[in-house]
Amino acid sequence: MAYAPGTSSLRCPSCGTERAIPEAHASVEELDLEAALAGRLGDDATAEALVVKCASCGAESTLASNVEAGRCPFCGTPFVATALSKRALKPHWLLPFKLGLEEARRRFRDWVAGLWFAPNRLRDDARAGAIDGVYIPHWTFDSEATSHYTGLRGDDYQETERYTEMESGRPVTRTRTVTRTRWSAATGTVFNRFDDVLVVASRSLPPAQADALPPWDLSALVPYRDEFLSGFRSESYRVALPEGFEKAKTIMDAEIRATVCRDIGGDHQKIEALQTRHDKTTFKHVLLPIWISSYRYGDRTYRFLVNARTGEVQGERPWSWIKIALAAIAALIVIAVVVAVLSAAHAH
Repeated sequence: MAYAPGTSSLRCPSCGTERAIPEAHASVEELDLEAALAGRLGDDATAEALVVKCASCGAESTLASNVEAGRCPFCGTPFVATALSKRALKPHWLLPFKLGLEEARRRFRDWVAGLWFAPNRLRDDARAGAIDGVYIPHWTFDSEATSHYTGLRGDDYQETERYTEMESGRPVTRTRTVTRTRWSAATGTVFNRFDDVLVVASRSLPPAQADALPPWDLSALVPYRDEFLSGFRSESYRVALPEGFEKAKTIMDAEIRATVCRDIGGDHQKIEALQTRHDKTTFKHVLLPIWISSYRYGDRTYRFLVNARTGEVQGERPWSWIKIALAAIAALIVIAVVVAVLSAAHAH
């Protein structure tokens, strides 16, 4: 039986029989980051998992126990299953699939139909419906940040200045109002509280498209259960927790700097030094659902992604240079005809 997207049940694909997944009532809990980085979470926080590693792109994903061969959902490379054992932090929360396969196919077709100058093969592959449902690992981080800064505050003021310009061969003196900036030193401390800063823990997805898939309704997270993965694949995280937190700090830094600029005030701000301390930092390992289609065109692999909660579509796409060249030639012909018609009209 496989998990039926948008429900809380497993469904038999042959006869349609359904079986409810037992509800687990639990509030979302965070894990202490410092304890995790120091290896003090305990054995129950990690688990051995059997994964299949793609020899082409390096993605590590699960495969059903009765399947001996398959296709990598991230690059489309066929493989014979050789499972390897990996001990890693267990996912404790996930968002179940909400959109089913047919809806994902429809959104792909609509997206592809709207692409200009796409190769014909792109439309053919989209119709083929080679789409996989995969749970992608993510980290979320909470933190209370205290930031000390030194910088400069710039306040604009108006000033009248005299200038000389030539008029009818003679120098003429005039006045004009100019804006100047008066700078003064600024120091201070700001506080930011961050909740669920999301970091993709996969290296198998194109970063630009993966970062554009949110928003994710993290308030709807449910406790991890194997039943939600039935009929789907899940990827093992390849961005380790320390690296994930460094990426989260980069995301937080943008908001911290915006807070500092507001604290400095004035018309302009310059941050010369900034030191941030993160306290009460916690994290979660969560799985988020996407539909993914991958295929090779020429010597490149292209991927299409669908947020299986909201239906947001992101994708890489090839360009048909033949179509672009033909369009350019057609445009030049149209321009030449228009110029010829205007020239003829002008001559008369």
